[in-house]
Amino acid sequence: MFDGRNLQDAEHMVDDWQAGIEARGAQARALSTRLSGLTATASSEDGLVTVTVGSTGGLVRLELAEGIRGRPADQTARQIMATLRSANSRLATAVAEAIAETVGTDSPTGRAVISSYAERVRDADE
Repeated sequence: MFDGRNLQDAEHMVDDWQAGIEARGAQARALSTRLSGLTATASSEDGLVTVTVGSTGGLVRLELAEGIRGRPADQTARQIMATLRSANSRLATAVAEAIAETVGTDSPTGRAVISSYAERVRDADE
C-alpha cells in the first residue's frame, strides 16, 4: 500500500508542516513581545495637554502645562479626550507596523490584531 517513496514524501510533508507551525509560533511570540512594550504619545496643538497610552490603549501618563489653569474645565476635558484619541490613533499605527514586521498584515493573526486595535480606537472615539 505504501512504498518507500510515498512514506518519505509524507514524512517531509509532516516536517514542513511542523516547521511552519513553529515559525508562526515564533512570529506570534515576537509580535506579543513588541506589542506589550508599545506606547504612543500625543500633544494638543497648543502643547498644554500631553497624553501617553500603553499597549492596550489605556492612559498611562497625563501631563498638563501650567497654562491650562486659565481654561474652563469643560474645554480642558475636551482637549484631553481629543489628545487621547490622537495618541490611540498613533498606537494603532505602531501596532500595524509591528504586525507588518512580524506576522504580516495579511496573516490571520495580523488581521485579527489589527481589527482588535481598530475596534478599541473606534470605541474610544464614541
